[in-house]
Amino acid sequence: MKTPAQDKIKTQGEDLQILEEKLLNSRIPEDLRKKAEAMIGRLTRLAASSGYSQEYESVARYLDWVVNLPWSTRSEEILSLENAKKVLDSNHYGLESVKERILEYISVASLKKNQAQKQSGPKAPSLLLLGLVGTGKTTMGYSIAQALGRKFGRIPMGGMGDALQLRGRSRAYPDAEPGQIMKVLRRVGAKNPVILLDEIDRVTEEAKADIMGVLVELLDPEQNSSFLDHYIDYPFDLSEVLFVTTANNTAGIATAVLDRMETLDMPSYSDEQKIIIGKNYLLPRSIIASGLSPNDISLDDAVWHQIVRPLGFDAGLRTLDRTINGICRKFAKLKIEGKATKITITPENLKEYVPIW
Repeated sequence: MKTPAQDKIKTQGEDLQILEEKLLNSRIPEDLRKKAEAMIGRLTRLAASSGYSQEYESVARYLDWVVNLPWSTRSEEILSLENAKKVLDSNHYGLESVKERILEYISVASLKKNQAQKQSGPKAPSLLLLGLVGTGKTTMGYSIAQALGRKFGRIPMGGMGDALQLRGRSRAYPDAEPGQIMKVLRRVGAKNPVILLDEIDRVTEEAKADIMGVLVELLDPEQNSSFLDHYIDYPFDLSEVLFVTTANNTAGIATAVLDRMETLDMPSYSDEQKIIIGKNYLLPRSIIASGLSPNDISLDDAVWHQIVRPLGFDAGLRTLDRTINGICRKFAKLKIEGKATKITITPENLKEYVPIW
């Protein structure tokens, strides 16, 4: 009968075999491969020794990260202006300047790809989507990735209090782990994703200087080609990552960081634009989310002017979205109770359906 120690050694041996296979099939830099092979050799000796080894766990975890990062794996871009226009227009109304910039990037990337001497695509720009709350900055980040056919990752920056959350913590410390950048890259499995750095103007004051220093390197295509995560401890090329950042204003962003980005304004919506977006985007989406069919509920034209400003002027669409969702939920309840099968919301019955805030 095997002892727990023997079972532990067997399990470690199986783990080592998996790591060796992954290393064999991975396309990591050659000098890093040699380092990893030496570490696997050390792990083999550690696994052969009796008892639990904390060093074994630490080295095995590091090797697992190294072989699973997308050192040379890319997602194939969809360099089609027609596809990009379709995606952007289906997700967003207006915002022509932002859409135009994405189409320009696709055009340049397409021309570069057609040049025989060009082996890789253009260095990706860093974009800042600047606008008030609810103007669609975060959803635009998703749409850009969808339009390009790239993988997407989001890193929330609001309240971030330590630059090591981006940069990673050295393996010399007990709580060592990779930074958020490496975590996103491993999760998406490609070295050219769209990474959204959300709310970069809302990091904590105590850590702002350090975080802004990391952002300067991340957002500069001339510097991020050899980004060093403290945990991985080997330069990673981020020049193909399309960084999209969002902010409500520029007051909390260092000048050096602003200098590395191209600012695209996300303007406030007028009442007329909100009505169009409500009719063509928000209501159909809310109907589906509520389990209703398009014929179940409709809103009279006169109603829209009453629900776009329930609490006064709102630059974004969140309040309108919540109002429409509330209307659909209330009708869904009536439908389940058998009290109604179809409804048209009019100024006369609006109070029965508009949520009370």
